[in-house]
Parts: sequence; structure tokens; C-alpha cells
Amino acid sequence: MAEKLMILGSGPAGWTAAIYAARANLNPVVLEGGHIPGDLPGGQLMLTTEVENFPGFPEGVDGQELMHFFRKQAQRFEVRIEEYTGADSVDLSKYPFIVNDSNGKTWESHALIIATGATANWLGLESEQYFRKKGLGVTACATCDGAFPRFRDQPVAVIGGGDSAMEEATYVTKFSNPVYIVHRRDSFRASKIMGERALANPRIKPVWNSTVEEVLGNDTEGVTGVRLRNVLTSEVSDLPVRGVFLSIGHTPNTGFLKGQLELDAKGYIVLKNPAGSHTSVEGVFAAGDVADSTYRQAITAAGMGCRSAIDAERWLAARGID
Repeated sequence: MAEKLMILGSGPAGWTAAIYAARANLNPVVLEGGHIPGDLPGGQLMLTTEVENFPGFPEGVDGQELMHFFRKQAQRFEVRIEEYTGADSVDLSKYPFIVNDSNGKTWESHALIIATGATANWLGLESEQYFRKKGLGVTACATCDGAFPRFRDQPVAVIGGGDSAMEEATYVTKFSNPVYIVHRRDSFRASKIMGERALANPRIKPVWNSTVEEVLGNDTEGVTGVRLRNVLTSEVSDLPVRGVFLSIGHTPNTGFLKGQLELDAKGYIVLKNPAGSHTSVEGVFAAGDVADSTYRQAITAAGMGCRSAIDAERWLAARGID
């Protein structure tokens, strides 16, 4: 017998969708994820030590603790959870839809909400991941972490050269000084207006033709610098900074879809109604970072999860499935 609704993913979008769907008596099943690298149960907040901008927590909250609260609330409404199980493939050409999970089980569902998120791109350095995991000064979200005390009035480095890097660097100048933008070329890839705006900021200093070889620091002070290599001369130098903000893009977790939904050039799911959650396939909805390359915040993902559950409920009701 086909499920009424399956939710793929368990970040803020997935859990919010599950809570709303359960309260609407849709008896949803959540494939929690966690079976492939980057596809974490709980999403990217599981990599964040402190969240200060999620409403309702005036003193801030640990990212893992916040996602525990989301999950616990979903369990309160008896959401069925498939732990450490994700979608390996789907067949959206059939109805009910087919979902093949990572444990070899095949599901049928009348509606789907895809909330598998996106994974921040990293440099792939052992030192980078060491300080990131310990919460000692490496992050991929300036909006989330830029205001932390460790970065205030301290030199930091933003790695990247696109519009996102310009936005991140400009945002961080509210707290840090100077803000170095480290880029492998001699000009930014960002739009002209964004690049000019960043360079006009007296707190921003570009470091051209350079790549990061290593993140420097220790367990007491956290990040203390980055080791750079000039791509033209191969000269190696150390740049003292107290934080490293990666801004080299995100990869949406849409590989398992295998082209069955309309995706944009970067792989994000295209929504047919920008204020909603409908995808190119009727009965398939999307929420969170998997369909959002702009905001990528826990609160916006949660809001999209709410929309997707309401859209799914109404779509199912219109077909006499409730």
C-alpha cells in the first residue's frame, strides 16, 4: 500500500514539513539521510557549534541541539523515521511515485517532499576540516557565524571570488577588520558591481593569485592564520587571521534525482511557483536549501518546509487522498 507522503531529508525543512504533515494526519515517513558524505541527518546545522540567529533562543543554541529539538517535536506527532536511510533513486514517471532507499527497500508514495539540502564546498584540507569540526574559526556561513566574539575586531579571510564571496566579505566587515579576500585569480568572478563595491570598502583587502595551502592554529587559540601559495610565483607565505570563511559555493544534494525533476544550471530544484513548493512534477514538492541558492538559512528552510507540507496536504486532498 502506498504511503500518503514521504519526506526525503531531515534538516530544518524536512522536520518542519514532517511536523505540519503529521498534524494534518498525513502519517508521513521521513528518510532521515546520513548514508552518504555530506548528507547529514539534521542537515548542515549538525556542523555548527552555535546558532545565534534562530528565533526563540535568546542566548543562542548549539546546532546539534537545535536539530534534536526539531526531531523530538516530530516524534511527538508520531512521525515515522527511517534512520540513516536516504533515497538512492526515485522513479517519478510512475504513480504512485517509487523511492528506492539506501537499505534496498522500495517505497511507493502518493506525494513526495524533497528536502535533502545542499552541501557547502570545501577546500579539502585536513587542517580546514579539523578547525571546522571543532568550531575554532573555520566556517562556510558568514551570516551564521560572522558576529561571533572570536572574529570581532580581528583579521579574517574570505576564500572565493564570486558574488557570494563579495557578500560574505562585506557582511563580515561589520565585525572584523581587515577582511582579506583570497582569490586564485587577479580579478574577481563576481559581477562588476559586486566586485567594485567590495574593493571600495576600506576594510576589505584582496589577496590576488593565491590559494590556501593550510589553515594554521591550535586548540587554545583556534585559527591563527592561513598558509598561502602564489599561483604565479609558487611563493609560500603566512597570513595572520583569526577566522576563515569559505565561500566557494554549495552543491545541492540532487544527484539521486537523475534528471527526473527540472533543475537549474547549478543543480538546484526549480520551483514552479516562487512563493510555494511545487516542482516540475505534479505531487512532488521541494523545500530548503535543495531549492534555495540565495538565502540558505535554517529559518528560511523551516518556512519552506511549512509551505511544502501545506501544498502537499492540499494537493492530496484535491485528489481524495487525506
